[in-house]
Amino acid sequence: QYWPLFVLFFYILSPIPYCIARRLVDDTDATSNACKELAVFLTTGIVVSAFGLPIVFARAELIYWGACALVLTGNTVIFATILGFFLVFGSNDDFSWQQW
Repeated sequence: QYWPLFVLFFYILSPIPYCIARRLVDDTDATSNACKELAVFLTTGIVVSAFGLPIVFARAELIYWGACALVLTGNTVIFATILGFFLVFGSNDDFSWQQW
């Protein structure tokens, strides 16, 4: 059964709103920015949907609960990796490999 693979769409979609907002918004403004807040809101909705979809599939008995647990564990690992990537590489544009 390949139903849990639909979560891959959420992995692809999750960084897109923030990447678009980061390109459109100037970071020199210290105040809160509506465009970035909307991007974070949309990203949060995508992430929550990625965690909700396997639960819905398990409740509808399309997949087993063990498969649901494995998908939720994979979601945690993948989204933590995406978050770590944006924390390391997204904070400034003058990143240098010499810092490592």
